[in-house]
Amino acid sequence: MQFLQFHRSNIYFQGSIIRFINWCVIDFKKIHTRSNFSVSAMVSEEAIRTTLGVAGNITAVTLFLSTVPTFFRIWKKGSVEQYSPIPYLASFFNCGLWVLYGMPFVHPHSLLVVTTNGAGVAIELIYLVIFLMFSDTRKRLRVALVMLVEILVSGGLVLVVLTLVHTTQKRSAIVGSISVAANILMYASPLSVMKLVITTKSVEYMPFLLSLFCFSNGLCWFLYALFPFDPFIAVPNGIGALLGILQLILYATFYKPTKQILEARKEKAEMGLAVMEKGNVAQLSHP
Repeated sequence: MQFLQFHRSNIYFQGSIIRFINWCVIDFKKIHTRSNFSVSAMVSEEAIRTTLGVAGNITAVTLFLSTVPTFFRIWKKGSVEQYSPIPYLASFFNCGLWVLYGMPFVHPHSLLVVTTNGAGVAIELIYLVIFLMFSDTRKRLRVALVMLVEILVSGGLVLVVLTLVHTTQKRSAIVGSISVAANILMYASPLSVMKLVITTKSVEYMPFLLSLFCFSNGLCWFLYALFPFDPFIAVPNGIGALLGILQLILYATFYKPTKQILEARKEKAEMGLAVMEKGNVAQLSHP
């Protein structure tokens, strides 16, 4: 009888050990599966962020270069005509602030932000120099004054951040908040051109490529800011994407009227040349 009880207790003990081992194995598998899932999720999120960042770099540089035909026309004609300097002044100031935001001592691990906006500062500076060269005296002075104010504000912000603020979290919050305002200003700067388009019913002075890449650049950086969520990048670029869509809608609306206006202007110019040629011939035949 005692042997039977001992045998039963031994079987129960062995069963308990087996159940404990099975529980450990199952739990280890769950932990291993979860860790693999979290690691793969982190890797995939980082890969998505990097891909969107590279795409954002490409679209941003393309956005900055999209106005090359405009400045080639200015250079060829020797005049800025009715082109507004506001988008280029806003972009110059905005890119300078984002270069500061992406610095390691302000917001670490933001190399893609620095490279994009560093290129933007250089390109916009070239545009503004050309604009100054072919502007009248009054417009040249205004543009130069605004550039000087922007440089002084940026330099003052660098000094304040480095001397009075001592953590990257606070520096990111301060510089990021100011950069958001500047970024919205950059995307909203074509509103003055949009007003001109509505008034004249012509998109002659609103370059299509600028509107297209304004939309695509805003969209890319908005998606980039979601992995992980960065409100300082997401908010202004989301607004920029919406404003880009509005510009494209406006362009589609007034594209045909613009072609008609340009064709009528061309015909008028040709008629004027023909009249001048006839007048010259008449003067030569009747001295």
